[in-house]
Amino acid sequence: MAAHLVKLACELPDKSDRSLSLWTCGQLAIKLTNDGTVESISAQSVQRILDSSKLAPWRVHYWLSPKVMRDEAFRERVLDIMDLYTRELGADQVAYSLDEKTSLQPRTRSHATKPPRPGNQPALLEHEYARKGALQLFAAFNLRSGEVVGVLRRRKRQLEFIELLEVIDAKHSAWIRVIHLVCDNVSVHHGKWVRAWLTRHPRFQMHFTPVHCSWMNQVEPWFSILQRRRLTAPNFDDLQDLERKIVEFILQCNAQAHPFRWSKRSFDKVLAKLDAQLAMAA
Repeated sequence: MAAHLVKLACELPDKSDRSLSLWTCGQLAIKLTNDGTVESISAQSVQRILDSSKLAPWRVHYWLSPKVMRDEAFRERVLDIMDLYTRELGADQVAYSLDEKTSLQPRTRSHATKPPRPGNQPALLEHEYARKGALQLFAAFNLRSGEVVGVLRRRKRQLEFIELLEVIDAKHSAWIRVIHLVCDNVSVHHGKWVRAWLTRHPRFQMHFTPVHCSWMNQVEPWFSILQRRRLTAPNFDDLQDLERKIVEFILQCNAQAHPFRWSKRSFDKVLAKLDAQLAMAA
């Protein structure tokens, strides 16, 4: 019976005509009983058997089948990002990581959020809210200082991305000869209007992360900080209130800014996996 249970747990429920996304111990117990495999069995007994096989069929780990060949060109991009993140920049160079956090909504509640109280009483957030549009945050994270430059706009287009580039350009005097920009591969970052702007501003150098490697973009961890500290339990009066408070958050973060520490070891896993894939293909 245990072997049959393990085999069943290693198959998706649809194969057993069960309309479930994933198995649970309770559903496996029902399946075994309905099929007559056992007269009765508890969910706890199912879990003990699965634990002995180190099997947890209710768990999910997302993965992404690659659409772009991981080859020497992929390696070159990884090494380029690694070099930029780990080498010492000259005094006449700066480096930024850029991306967008989209669809930031005010979600105005019908009642004010109530603060937490002693006695393990949590903050109370009104369930109902009104939709009042959304903003897109175009942000650039300084790789050496940790400071953030942000632009909030209603739309996400090349024009808004260029606005962010112009803010960065104005921020640095002419003695900064090179401004490195790390971006992902969405069209907003390399469309014809952006390319034309970059041609007129030759001190900007683009570094594109490999496809499906957003973890290499250092602004992403900062977005996570923004989400946890300012956008959890959202309750803003309107878009103007939302923009004002995100700008305040950026200013307060910049007052205590620090960079994320990366080393060449940060890239060891992806490079080792690439070497193994290339060796198998050879």
